[in-house]
Amino acid sequence: MTPLRVRRAAELLGVSDDTVRRWIAGGDVASSTDGAGRTVVDGADLARLASRRAPEPPTDGTGVGRSARNRFVGLVTDVRSDTVMSQVTMQCGPFEVTSLMSTDAVRDLHLEVGVVATAVVKATTVIVERPDSSVEKEN
Repeated sequence: MTPLRVRRAAELLGVSDDTVRRWIAGGDVASSTDGAGRTVVDGADLARLASRRAPEPPTDGTGVGRSARNRFVGLVTDVRSDTVMSQVTMQCGPFEVTSLMSTDAVRDLHLEVGVVATAVVKATTVIVERPDSSVEKEN
């Protein structure tokens, strides 16, 4: 069991501490008490709850099927261009996504601040990090 304190669980799911406590009271997620008497939830149980409660992401409305599963619909918040290359930043829910592309592509796609666009990520490398277990226990 990977015990997570209520505050950390709430932080990870983007909800309030009270919401996690309501889930515990409602039986949606199991809890126990750690050695210091604090309420903790099991990380695996929390992961299952997060998967069940995950909202459907917004679509781009095209109805086009794609092989890339990592698609983030959001608003363009910044475009920085020179004669050859551009940096486009988007806010996709709680995530900021930045892409480097040709300035020609920015013009062709009419990318400017406030436009709705979809960031499609297709990568062969995804880096996963994990904090030292002693650090996680403090949270």
